[in-house]
Formats: sequence, structure tokens, C-alpha cells
Amino acid sequence: MRILRHAAAALAVLAAAPALAEFPERPVVITVPVPPAGIIDQVTRIVTPPMAKSLGQSVVVENRPGASGNIAANNIARANPDGYSLLAGYSMFHVGNPVMFKNLDWDPVRDFAPVAMLVVSPHVIAVHPSVPVKTLKEYVDYARANPGKLNYATSGNGSVPHVGMELFKQSNNMQVVHVPYKGAGPAVQDVLAGNVESIVATLPSVASFVNAGKLRALAVASKTRSDLLPDVPTAAEAGFPGFELEAWVAFFAPAKTPPAVVDKLSSAVRDALKDPAAVRALDAAGAVPRYLSPAELAKQVDADIAHWQPVIRNANIKID
Repeated sequence: MRILRHAAAALAVLAAAPALAEFPERPVVITVPVPPAGIIDQVTRIVTPPMAKSLGQSVVVENRPGASGNIAANNIARANPDGYSLLAGYSMFHVGNPVMFKNLDWDPVRDFAPVAMLVVSPHVIAVHPSVPVKTLKEYVDYARANPGKLNYATSGNGSVPHVGMELFKQSNNMQVVHVPYKGAGPAVQDVLAGNVESIVATLPSVASFVNAGKLRALAVASKTRSDLLPDVPTAAEAGFPGFELEAWVAFFAPAKTPPAVVDKLSSAVRDALKDPAAVRALDAAGAVPRYLSPAELAKQVDADIAHWQPVIRNANIKID
């Protein structure tokens, strides 16, 4: 009987092997949880052509915006776990939504198989030139001396810049009022007009205005300086070590997707991030390539959940 069971198991493995070897036999569809043109969409569209070359099959990008990424996440969480349906995940959607929304139909760990991290996108704190501060320390001191007088704009409630700035406020005992917008574009325009004193945004959103003298950048919240703003210090250099605010974009498959399929998709991402044209395009978009394997991405998600969810609870950030 034991011999028969071993024989049956061996036959099952042999039967499954051709299917895995042939993956993908049709186009892979990557769902982007936001409209076209944002950083998640840009990054996904930059890496998909070299991914397709590596996989030997088309990779299609489908935008499915709505509900702060929940529509797309819920759709992929319930998709067939065969590797043909992937989610382009954004860090704060993935780790923050579970505590910002009361009744979520998906879980970031239970319902997804990590495939690969693609990039991180550092953020910068900048002010209108009329604000009487030139450094991040002066900004903090000014905010403490004038509680509630300063405002800061972000791309929206529950975004990486929103949650990150709330952590910065909690850590430095300061009161600065959040002004959310529907996207970085309108947020930047209101700061340029002087309607809001400061902004937390990705580097490409503000770099040209900083270089033109229309905004004053105080610090880049990342480990290293950015080529887009090489003269702007990191937060650590500005006297605030540990303040790092890097949004990431990563691909996830539905849970129970076969590990061999996940590994093949992950390898295609790794190859795409070595493509010279893709690297140049990502650099122009202000995105820093940072490949993580499925196991490494799983650890990153766990670490980010442990780091950011208490911040969100303490700041009482709710979206629904």
C-alpha cells in the first residue's frame, strides 16, 4: 500500500511538471489599483515590456482604481491562483488599509503570495518660500512655537506622506494640520500658490519647482540623497535619524499560487530591473529599483505592518 501511495505521488509530480514548465501559456494581467499616470502605473508599465521578454509571453496592464486600492486588491485576492492575475501593490494600501477601513474583504498576508518588490519612491518635505524656515530643524521648532499654524499637503488621506508625517509629528511633539488632496498634482499647486505652507510628496512631484526656487526642500526622507535634488540633505543629515519615508511598489499573486510559478514571475521582475532602458525610465520617474524575492517581500510586509499600523491607530486615521 505504501508503495502504491509513493507511486501515485510521483505520478502527480510528473503530471504537474509540464504545466509549470509551460507557464505562461497566455498573457499575464497585472492590475494597477489607481488611474493611469501615477507612480504605481508608471512603474508597472516600465517593467512589463522586459518582463514579457523574459517570460516569452505578453504582460498586460489593467487599471482598476477605486476605494484606495481595495477594489483591485479584492479582485486579485479572489482570482484563480494560477499566476495569470497579479496585483501591483502600493505599500500603504497593502499594509495600512486593514486598519484604516473597518470592513475589509481582503487580508494582506492571508490572501496574497508575494512575488517581488520592484522599487521604492522616497519622499521630500518642502515648504513655500514665504515660510521662515530653511532646515527641517527650523521647521520643527517653528511648528512647536506656533502649534496648529502650519499646514501640510499630501496626495490624500491614508497615503504614505500622510501616515509618514503623522509619525514625524508624534515623534517630535508638533502640531501641523493635514490638508489632503486627490493626488499630488493639486496638492503641489496649492502649495505653490501659498494656500498651504508645506508639502510631503515624492521627489518627481516637486523637484522641478525646488530647482526653480518656487519651493524650498528641507529634507529627503530616505537613507541616501537623491540625484534629482543632490543638494538636499537626508532627514538623518538634517538631524532626524530614522525618519525614512519610502513608498514601495510590489507585485502580488493570489494566495496558493504554485511556488514554481511565483518564482518564475519573480525572476522575470528581477531580470526587468536589470534592463538598462527600464532603469533609465525608473530613474526619470523618481523610482529607485529595489528587487526583493518572494521571501524577502513577505518579511518586508510583516515589518511594515508592525511599524505602520500602530502609527495609523495612534493618529486615528480612518477612511470609511
